[in-house]
Amino acid sequence: MLVEKIMTKPVVTVTMDDTLRQVKHIFENAKFHHLLVVDEGKLYGVLSDRDLLKSISPFIGTVQETVHDKFTLNKKVHQIMSRKPITLTPTADVYEAIGLFNQHSISCIPIVNEQGAPIGVVSWRDILRIIEANHNKKLSNAK
Repeated sequence: MLVEKIMTKPVVTVTMDDTLRQVKHIFENAKFHHLLVVDEGKLYGVLSDRDLLKSISPFIGTVQETVHDKFTLNKKVHQIMSRKPITLTPTADVYEAIGLFNQHSISCIPIVNEQGAPIGVVSWRDILRIIEANHNKKLSNAK
């Protein structure tokens, strides 16, 4: 099976100069865990919700919040993003993605076109969903 069959699309992107405040707002209003960082349409990095949580003060939004805590939201995406992400093309096989997840400490793989523009994302959860669906299909065919 090709990754284009299981990838999540459309992708949500941010730029390198967006603030962590903007990123926090996106993650708070979305049901995904990764943002792709682009410049002029080309992929340059990945930012996860975990990267964000590690980079901002845990006191944001609490009664203990200080001016310094709020200042952490002014950091820019390029300061905390993962650079040179491991990518695949839409015609890559799902097993290639599984191999990359097993070889590297990553939680998503951006899917890019020939020009390096992101067109989708595959997460390890997407892989697990397809394995479960195939398993359930086999079980119902066996009945």
